[in-house]
Amino acid sequence: MLVATMCATSGCFPGSAAPTGLGISSGGGGGETASRRLAFLVQPNGVTAGNPISPEVKVIAVDSIGRVLGEFSGTVSVTLGSGESGATLSGTTSVTASGGLAIFPSLVVSQPGRYTLIASASGLVSVSSTTFSVF
Repeated sequence: MLVATMCATSGCFPGSAAPTGLGISSGGGGGETASRRLAFLVQPNGVTAGNPISPEVKVIAVDSIGRVLGEFSGTVSVTLGSGESGATLSGTTSVTASGGLAIFPSLVVSQPGRYTLIASASGLVSVSSTTFSVF
């Protein structure tokens, strides 16, 4: 109501002579953590068992509407989410994000099959990759 009154008296709408730029954001009720999540910027591609996934997998921290959380510099880890029993993921499986971005340059899956990766970080909602094949 206060914002509506201010806009009616001072003209907050485009094209008015009065100052504009009032920003109204939703949230702020303590639920921001749930809306902060990880997303795969570069998904894993098919690869030969024992070779690094290429191009390198990239995970980014974003808010509920997809804006990059540039201040995020926590540790992001990836694990095998689904796939063949007994398979292992090796290489650099945990990295420190920079500017919200975590790059995994040397992920290797040990045996053929169809897999997903799960990316996780403290304080952010985890994400599962698309399914990829290891030959």
